[in-house]
Parts: sequence; structure tokens; C-alpha cells
Amino acid sequence: MELHFKIAGWLLMGLALAHAVFPWYFNWKTDLAPLSLINRQVMQVHTFFIAFTVLLMGGLCASCAPELATTALGKKICLGLALFWTARWLVQFFGYSARLWRGKPFETFVHLGFSGFWTYLVWLFWTAYLA
Repeated sequence: MELHFKIAGWLLMGLALAHAVFPWYFNWKTDLAPLSLINRQVMQVHTFFIAFTVLLMGGLCASCAPELATTALGKKICLGLALFWTARWLVQFFGYSARLWRGKPFETFVHLGFSGFWTYLVWLFWTAYLA
């Protein structure tokens, strides 16, 4: 189980860092320009804090694997992470329209890849919590 925490931790930290390309990839300079200043900045600030939270989750998993797997506090943290990633897993299928990826090879690959990653995280944290 500890190895899985370390793997998940490094993957989460990579995901957090990948958020740095969102403004460029999603063309935010153009797409967010028509928004009011508050809406534009809410989008940017929330994206930063989501990435920061994912980075911290990854750091916790990579550096505290034994504690997460074996202590009472670790199990409670795993419960919280299980609930968080279960909610994210559900959003993957019920929050995003399939029109965003269906029939588009790259987007389908990304959708399936992240679906698999969220499934892995859900499995990891529920398994650790229930063990």
C-alpha cells in the first residue's frame, strides 16, 4: 500500500504542475477576456488553489505513506481523500458533457486516462481507509 501512496503522490504532484499550462492550452487570454474582472480572477485564483491543494495532497502521499497506511489519523485523512476523489470521479462522468471528448482522439485519450487515474485514487484511498 505504501508504494501506491508514493506513486499516487508523484502523479498528483505532476498533475498539480500541469495546471501551469491551463491558461495557454485553454486559450484563457481570449476566452476569459469578455468576463468581468471578478469572474476572470475567480477562475484564475480557484485554478491556482485547486492546483496547490492537489500538490499538497501529492506531497502528503509521497512523504507520509507509512503514516497514511497505518495510523488512525492516516486512515481519517484517507477517508477525506476518498470522499474528495470519489466526488471528482463522479464529476468526470456526470459533470462534463461527452461532447467534449466523444469522436476526438486526443480528448478521448485524456478522458479515459483521467477516468483511470481517478479510479485508481478512489480505490487507493477507500482501500487504505477500510483496511
